[in-house]
Amino acid sequence: MAIFVNDNVFHLQTANMSYIFYVMSNGELGQLYCGKQIPVKANYVNLSTREERGSMPALSLDQPDFQLEMLKQEYADLGTGDFRYPAYQVEEANGSRISEFRFSKYELTAGKKRLPDMPSTFDDTSDASQTLTIVLTDKVTAMTLKLNYTIFPHQDILVRSSKFENNGQQPVTLTAAYSSELDLPDASYDMIQFSGAWTRERQLIRTPLRSGVQSISSLRYASSHQQNPFFILARPQTTDDQGEAFGFNLIYSGNFMDQVEVDHYDTTRILVGINPNEFSWQIDAGKTFQTPEAIMSYTSNGMNQLSQQMADFYQKHLVNPRFAQKQRPIVINNWEATYFDFDEEKLLKIVKKAKQLGIEMFVLDDGWYGHRNNDRSSLGDWFENPKKFPKGLAHLVTQVHDMDMKFGLWFEPEMISMDSTLYTQHPDWLIAAPNRQKTPSRNQFVLDLSRPEVVDYVFQMVGNMIKKTGLDYIKWDMNRNITDMFGQKLPPHQQQEMGHRYMLGVYQLYERVTTAFPDVLIESCAAGGGRYDLGMMYYAPQAWVSDDTDAVERLKIQFGTSYGYPQTMMGAHVSAVPNEQTGRKTPFDTRGNVAFFGDLGYELDITKLTEEEQQQVASQVAFYKQYRQLFQFGKFYRIDSPFEKQGNIVSWEVVSADQQKAVAGWYQILNHPNGPYQRLKFRGLIPDQLYTVNQLTEQFYGAELMNAGLMLHPDAMQGASEGDFKSQLFMVNAVKD
Repeated sequence: MAIFVNDNVFHLQTANMSYIFYVMSNGELGQLYCGKQIPVKANYVNLSTREERGSMPALSLDQPDFQLEMLKQEYADLGTGDFRYPAYQVEEANGSRISEFRFSKYELTAGKKRLPDMPSTFDDTSDASQTLTIVLTDKVTAMTLKLNYTIFPHQDILVRSSKFENNGQQPVTLTAAYSSELDLPDASYDMIQFSGAWTRERQLIRTPLRSGVQSISSLRYASSHQQNPFFILARPQTTDDQGEAFGFNLIYSGNFMDQVEVDHYDTTRILVGINPNEFSWQIDAGKTFQTPEAIMSYTSNGMNQLSQQMADFYQKHLVNPRFAQKQRPIVINNWEATYFDFDEEKLLKIVKKAKQLGIEMFVLDDGWYGHRNNDRSSLGDWFENPKKFPKGLAHLVTQVHDMDMKFGLWFEPEMISMDSTLYTQHPDWLIAAPNRQKTPSRNQFVLDLSRPEVVDYVFQMVGNMIKKTGLDYIKWDMNRNITDMFGQKLPPHQQQEMGHRYMLGVYQLYERVTTAFPDVLIESCAAGGGRYDLGMMYYAPQAWVSDDTDAVERLKIQFGTSYGYPQTMMGAHVSAVPNEQTGRKTPFDTRGNVAFFGDLGYELDITKLTEEEQQQVASQVAFYKQYRQLFQFGKFYRIDSPFEKQGNIVSWEVVSADQQKAVAGWYQILNHPNGPYQRLKFRGLIPDQLYTVNQLTEQFYGAELMNAGLMLHPDAMQGASEGDFKSQLFMVNAVKD
C-alpha cells in the first residue's frame, strides 16, 4: 500500500518519500510534510501546530489562531486571509472571485488511468501505483473541485492534477488553475532552471531562493527554447552525487508557469501549471475543466539519482509502450546535405552510401511537397512536389525499403504559407487578429488547430502521405511561436481560452496520427528544442534536442537536458565541419563521441566524405550498434560539468542495469600546455567487482574506479583525438569468474 488514510490525514508514501496533508478545521486542505520517508502515524500534531500572530486575518472570532497566512496549504485560494499567490481563482457571474472549497470525501483506487484529450501518465502494468482523489465542494457556486494524486512508489514519483466541475446553474470563469501546489516549511534551497535560446537550449542556472517570487515561464504558446518546464529545488550543498533535491515537471506543451514564492516567514510555495497570463476558461453549467498533470520527485541522494528515477518513470509510465523499450534506429537526414536542392537521383545516392556504411534509416527533410524550393511557400500542401518526384514520392520510398532501410519524412503540420493551395482555399484558417497586420516568423504562419475542421484536414493530408508511402518515421517540426493569437470562432469572452484550445487541437492531431498509424515512430522538433517537454514525449518518444549540432555546444545542451529527460529522448547527430551554427571545426571522433549518448544520426553529405571519413562513419555506426542498448537505455550519470567555473572538462557515463558494463565519455574543450594530471571518477559500479577498462592490462575494482578514479595518462588515452576538442570513450566490462 502506498497511500494511508487516518481520520482525514493522508500519508502518501513511496519507497523513499513521504507526502502528508490533512483536512483543516475549516474544511480546506493543509500541507504537513514532504521529504524523506517517515513512519506512518495516526496523527502529526507537531506538524500542524498553530499560533496566533498579530495583524493577520483569522478564520473567525472563535478561532483567532486559524490564520491562513501562517499555514502551509495544499491548494490555496485568494481573498480569505492568505495573501500569497493562489493555486486557482474562480470568477462568478457577479464578478466575485472568492471561493470556499471544503472537503467532502475522498476516493482511493488502484492504478492510474490516462486523462482524456491530453497527454498523461498511466500504469498499464500494475506497478503498485495508487490514486487518491480528494473531492471538495463550494456551496455557493455548486462547484466541485477534484484534486488527483497518484503515487508511483518504485520511482519516488507523485503525479498531481486538478479538475473543476460546474454543477450549478450559472457559468463561472477560471482565471488561474495550476496543476499542483507545494508549501515547504523553509527556504534553504537553490532553484535550478534550464534556460537558453534557439541553438543553446537548457543551460543550467542555479540561484539561491530569496524573499519574493522567482519564476520561469512561457507566453510563446510553446514550452519554448528560452525556458523549460522542468526545474529542481535542491539544498545548497546538494550535488549530482549527494544531497536533497525535488524535481518538478509539467506534462504540457503550451504556456506554463513554474513559480516559487518565499514569504516573510521563509515558507516556500511552489506552483506548477498553465500560465495564468493569457489564460481563462469559462465553465458552463454541467461542464468541466481538467488541468494538465504535474510531476514531482524527491531524493536525498543527489541529482543523478533524481534524474535516473524520473527517467525510469517516463519509460514505464509516460512514453508510448510500443516504443518505450525499443531501440532507436540510426538515421541519415538530408537537410544539411541538400537543403531544398534535391531530386530522387540525388537522394538515392545518399541512401545507397548510407546503406554501405550501415545506417538504418533515411529521413527526407523539408522541401519535398507542394512547389517548395525555399522557405516562403507550400506549408500546408502535404502532397509531393511533382517536379522533384515525377514518379511520385512512393517510388523513392519503395527503393529505400528494397535496400532494407527504413524511411522517414519531415512534416510541419501546424503551419501554413500564404503561397500555398491551402491558404488560397482557407485564408481564415490562419491565426491572426482581425484588422491587424499579420506577424510572420520564418516566413510562415500558424494554422488554427483549435478548430476541428482544421485538425480533420491536416490529419487527412498527413494520413494520406503515410498510407501512400508506407513511411516508418515522422520528423514533426514546429518552427515558430504563435503571435496575433485570436480565435475567429470564439466569442470575445472566450478569447483567452485560445492558447489552451490550440494545444488540445495539437494533442488531438497527435493522438489521431499515433492511433491510426501505431508503428510509425515520431520525433518531435520545434526549431530544435523549442517544445522539448513531457507533453510531446507522450506522443513522440524522441525529440530533436537542438538545431545546434556543434559537438562542443552539444556538451552543454545534452548535459543540461539530462537533468530532466532520458538520453533515449535525445536526437543527437554528427554533422559536417565547419559547423553550420558555430563555424567550429571539431574532430570526427569527438563529434561521434558526443552524439553516441543519445539517438545517433548523421546530418551531412556522406557522398562527399573522404575514404577515411567514410571508414570513420562505418566504424562509429558499428560501435554504436554494439553498445546501442547501453547508450540509449543505460543509467546515465553526470560526472564533470561544463557549467562549473572552468567548464573545460566534461564527462558522463552510462551503466547497464546489472552494472556489468559501462561506457564513459571524457571531453577536453581546449588543450593546455604542461597541464595538470586528469582523473576520471566513474559512477554506478559494483564496489567489490573487478573490471577491465578499454585495452588496459590492469584490472580495477569498482570502488577503485569510483573513488580513486582512472589516471588519464597516455596509456589510458590511446585513440583520443589530439589538440583542442579532445575526447575519449572508456568501455568498462566486469571480469567474469
